Amino acid sequence: MESVLTTCPYCGTGCTFYLNTEHGEIISVKPNRENAVNKGKLCSKGYFGFDFVHHRDRLQQPLIRKNGVLVEATWEEAISLISTKLKHTIQEFGSDSIAAFSSARCTNEENYLMQKLMRAVVGTNNIDHCARLCHSPTVAGLATAFGSGAMTNSINEIETMGPKDAIFAIGTNTTECHPVMGVFMLQAKARGTKLVVADPREIDLARHADVWLQHKPGTDVALLNAISQVILKEGLEDRAFIKARTNNFAAFKETVKRYTPQYAELITGVPAEKIIKAAKIIGQADHTATYYTMGITQHTSGVDNVLSVANLAMITGNLGKEKTGVNPLRGQNNVQGSCDMGALPNVYPGYQPVKDSTIKAKFEEAWKTSLSDEIGLTIPEVLHGIEEDRVKALYVFGENPMRSDPDINHVKHCLEQVDFLVVQDIFLTETAELADVVLPGTTFAEKDGTFTSTERRVQRIRKAIEPRGNSRPDWKIIGDIMNAMGDLTEYSSPQKIYEEMQSVTPSYAGITYSRIEKGGIQWPCSDIEHPGTPILHVGAFNRGIGAFTAADYRDPAELPDQEYPLMLTTGRVVAHYHTGSMTRRSWGLHGTHPEGYLEINPLDAKRLNIEDEELIRVSSRRGSITTKAQVTKRVPEGLTFITFHFTESPGNMLTNSASDPVCQIPEFKVCAVKVEKL
Repeated sequence: MESVLTTCPYCGTGCTFYLNTEHGEIISVKPNRENAVNKGKLCSKGYFGFDFVHHRDRLQQPLIRKNGVLVEATWEEAISLISTKLKHTIQEFGSDSIAAFSSARCTNEENYLMQKLMRAVVGTNNIDHCARLCHSPTVAGLATAFGSGAMTNSINEIETMGPKDAIFAIGTNTTECHPVMGVFMLQAKARGTKLVVADPREIDLARHADVWLQHKPGTDVALLNAISQVILKEGLEDRAFIKARTNNFAAFKETVKRYTPQYAELITGVPAEKIIKAAKIIGQADHTATYYTMGITQHTSGVDNVLSVANLAMITGNLGKEKTGVNPLRGQNNVQGSCDMGALPNVYPGYQPVKDSTIKAKFEEAWKTSLSDEIGLTIPEVLHGIEEDRVKALYVFGENPMRSDPDINHVKHCLEQVDFLVVQDIFLTETAELADVVLPGTTFAEKDGTFTSTERRVQRIRKAIEPRGNSRPDWKIIGDIMNAMGDLTEYSSPQKIYEEMQSVTPSYAGITYSRIEKGGIQWPCSDIEHPGTPILHVGAFNRGIGAFTAADYRDPAELPDQEYPLMLTTGRVVAHYHTGSMTRRSWGLHGTHPEGYLEINPLDAKRLNIEDEELIRVSSRRGSITTKAQVTKRVPEGLTFITFHFTESPGNMLTNSASDPVCQIPEFKVCAVKVEKL
């Protein structure tokens, strides 16, 4: 038996483990007890979520659509067709008629190459990825407040928290979506750490909380403003921190003054006395660390929600020191790294703006070509561009928008309409089924590279087995397309790609393959002597002075009415991940949760004459699905909940594509539905 140390391909926690292999097959997983993150712990996905690597559904040969049918082709045929089509499209319609979606599941090296393909070879900044749909408000909001859109502190700090400290978890179902971190939080609670939880559903953390704030979905700004109002009224703010390290406090204070707990109760449904109790815990603790995920970001007010979280941390001085911070938990294994690598339409690697002429000149010199200074299209804009016949070709790399995007009937319409669609993946996903060319990539176990975790920790992944069939590492596929289109750069290994990325990305400059051979390093890391940065904003913010931003509550885009009287929110379950393409092909996971369901409160179920486990139809203004009812008090009356893991009952058939005006994230967390018994 051989054992290879690598990094988990699921959530953004960054757990590492050993893949144990025999005869070219993974037979088991052993947790890495020396890792700074998981320290020997793994969740069910870490232990049992590897069967997909060997699944019979794996793509093993390129496919080309001929006479309406996808048929096997050689790599030469596939690469030639793609390069010919893209060159023709550029010649006929211009570079901006081509777009790409990059992949948070794939490595830093592969994401770097994908954005370079689009910028340096195709000639457009039309590159985006799934962060648009999960944490784009984090990048925009925290960059505005602090100058950096990333998790401020480190995961292992939770293990040092005690009775004088507090955890504020808002919009994060941590024990299911980031289970190892959830265990650390519950262990801290057992040591006496105070736990405040804000979530519309009775998640596991809520059952252990000192205070559970069960607010209506989409009312986060009102709730956070009210907590801040109480802290200011009670004199619990950190006046020295506010004076020395922030600006615009007066305008913020004036705004939150009217958000009394009683007023917020009318909006949020949370009793005023609970808001007061939570505020006192947060304000009186020696250290308060705030954690959030998509319950904060996936709203039309997503950026305002993030800014409100930042405001709360600043008024209490809970930044720039251990056991504090604003800590967005990234949902996919390398969504942090994908952002870092510039898989976004407005920034090069390292968040260097494409509109900055000095930065642009630096990349032109490095890449030996002229570059566009026009901000590219986001994922929603690409889909609209297809409808308007402005986007002619789309390259989807390691994403499945036919299940992960909102209003998937609209997504399907767009993907069927685009002139040329390339999909690169490990399975024939619902998106790949619509493609003109399908390219078989490899899993995390079949290639080398790096992932960057939610805490900015850059870690190695290592090849443990050979690729299945005729599949190829994704970096090799992208490099071959670049070569076919005229870029003569030869990349012999992921390390060579990484070293090129390093040379143009200051925050990664000191993080070398050799330095992370045994453990990860957190960026920013400016040179090879730098130890990395476990805590951001120590002594000063990246932007210098922290900025308060006054935000007012506004309603979600779609609320229940007479025709659609119930509210729907979405999320995940512990056994599955994203669109289920990997976990549903891992028997140890899928067997524990083999089908989808809609959570509905007993009072709503009784009114609709629905029994537990009965088949129901769930409809919104965008579509209908059939699923089973799970009658439970986990959701309050008037609220329902569904996942997006199951292709038989895709929750995103129902969700609303209305988006935040700043970052264009869709409002996955709130829409109106009706439920009918079948």
